[in-house]
Amino acid sequence: MTTETGTTHNGDDFEAEVANAADAADGGADTQASAPDPLELARSLLGEDAAPEDMGGLLVAKLQAALAEIETLKDAGLRALAESENVRRRAEREKTEARIYAIDKFARDLLPVADNLGRAISTAPEALKGDPAFDGFVTGVDMTQRELLNAFERHGLSRVGAKGDKFDPSIHQAVAQIPSDMAAGDVAEVFQPGYVLAGRTLRAAMVAVSAGQPAAEAAPSDPTDS
Repeated sequence: MTTETGTTHNGDDFEAEVANAADAADGGADTQASAPDPLELARSLLGEDAAPEDMGGLLVAKLQAALAEIETLKDAGLRALAESENVRRRAEREKTEARIYAIDKFARDLLPVADNLGRAISTAPEALKGDPAFDGFVTGVDMTQRELLNAFERHGLSRVGAKGDKFDPSIHQAVAQIPSDMAAGDVAEVFQPGYVLAGRTLRAAMVAVSAGQPAAEAAPSDPTDS
């Protein structure tokens, strides 16, 4: 086919151009149809009876109400989140307390074992020291005690009560007060070590507290002095 300008068009190409033009026209119509009319949108929110001059104030009121509802929902969400966090912390605390309680009972049963190992080492006869067999036995007992105390430490059980410590009624139990070269109020002797589990005293250390150095006795007066 030849047009007036002399250009030849194939029939299929011409039909394709027409179809593309039609599609473009339809797309433009859809775009225009999809764009909401502000007046119609306002009426859909405020009602068909709303007058145009009232729409501004009514829309502001609607917006304020929506913002208030958003704040209410936000507050409710934050409260729910806080409650969830409290529940998680409570569960974690109860889990920790249950673990400590279980260790507490087990540790109390093992404290006498640690005490007896310590007594066995401290009361080893001096006459037998130097004998290879006896020294090996004492070394084995000492290693056993150290391993037991290390196991205590790994599970949060700490040994307290050492000579020279400041007396602390929360971890020490004073059974005597004796004169010594130490400052008054220091631990002068330890009769039985104490143990603390997770910051809580499992058993107070039995100690003797220093009363300080005894006061110097006054020299007797000479009756001949006048």
